[in-house]
Amino acid sequence: MPDILVVGGGPVGLTLAIELRRRGISVRLIDSAEGPFGGSRGKGIQPRSLEILDMMGAIDDVLADSSLYQLMKLHIGPLRIKAKSLGTSHAATTDRPYPNMVMVAQWRTELALRRRLEELGGAVEYGVGLETLTQSSGEVTARLTNGEQVTAAYLVGCDGGRSPTRKQLGLQLIGSAIDDRTMIVADMEIDGLDRRYWHVWPRRYGGPVAFAPLPNSNLWQLQASEKIADAGLENGVYRLTGKRPGKVVWQSRFRHQARMVERYRVGRVFLAGDAAHIHPPSGAQGLNTGIQDAFNLGWKLVSALRTGDGGILDTYEAERLPIAAEMLNLTSKLLADGSNKRGELTNQLGVGYRSSPLSKGGAIGNLFPGDRMPDERLADGRRLLEVLRTGNAVQILRQDGRKILVRPDGYVAEVIVPDVTSYFGFDVEHVSPEYSN
Repeated sequence: MPDILVVGGGPVGLTLAIELRRRGISVRLIDSAEGPFGGSRGKGIQPRSLEILDMMGAIDDVLADSSLYQLMKLHIGPLRIKAKSLGTSHAATTDRPYPNMVMVAQWRTELALRRRLEELGGAVEYGVGLETLTQSSGEVTARLTNGEQVTAAYLVGCDGGRSPTRKQLGLQLIGSAIDDRTMIVADMEIDGLDRRYWHVWPRRYGGPVAFAPLPNSNLWQLQASEKIADAGLENGVYRLTGKRPGKVVWQSRFRHQARMVERYRVGRVFLAGDAAHIHPPSGAQGLNTGIQDAFNLGWKLVSALRTGDGGILDTYEAERLPIAAEMLNLTSKLLADGSNKRGELTNQLGVGYRSSPLSKGGAIGNLFPGDRMPDERLADGRRLLEVLRTGNAVQILRQDGRKILVRPDGYVAEVIVPDVTSYFGFDVEHVSPEYSN
């Protein structure tokens, strides 16, 4: 019997499974699809998500297949106008080792996460979904689409916008469509477009139409109104660009929506990612918010299993639901305004849990309990993110006698004086920064 049953093997479910496996928890990860996802859909990885990938041990593969966001080139009639990138190009600093959003096709992100999960002894079971679930005070029983019955201590639905888990719980995605347009996203070959730019036609086919060059490939990601495909997608692309497209390797249609559930938890069953909130793609927040849901929940499930006290699991909804609501408001506003503003608005480095019941004590300067702990170079030469790869909590010992307790997910828990050896069932590693301040 697995400790945790995770439904949905995309980036969110993979993140959660990794968080559990790297701390020795047995997990079964199922996905109703017949195989891995093959498209570029969620291609923007924000700085905070890159830090999470670092702590999980999956950062190298992701960065190897990524690039910074390109400058944009606007096509307006006969004019070709260069414009700012949607991303930044800041230099890395000690406290921000990953200061920029990067572009990487979603299927490559998932591949990096699957490889990491396999290193930890886990795997995705494809072709198996959730059919029904029941739960008691001590366990969850799920009937799977292959007829199997599985019992686990907890179940987490990471199974997307049409989540069978959410439907079994009787929860609804509350909100609305932002507009009545059907959009198309597709990965295709196009010879002759300059890959140094993200090409945008602001006023065509109900505009904008955008082609983003996907890193380490000859493919472009198209995002446009469905009108571009009225006479066939290839014909629409040719009429727009003057270039005859080659192979279309993946495509999907969607509508801009802003919806979320009112609860993240019902008993021993939890929701994460698109199962709990659906974002418009503006600002690259959907996949990133989902990964951070899973990263928040993972160590708390481990704590509940190790200590036998599930009280900490109440903080998952308390911490993550307000952030999902905030991100929905942000992405909806960016879409409505047609804004290209990104950077500090969207990088999620400022996202934190100051109002959480887990955040205690005073501040050190501008650093409050609940804030993301900036990365630091430690006296032994390691970085704080490297220490957090152990999956434990960390106490930072400063020369002035103050001590900062950092949660296993990298957020400040408390500014304290005495030494501590455990935190909600986790060992506490004691470190000192290279330069105390």
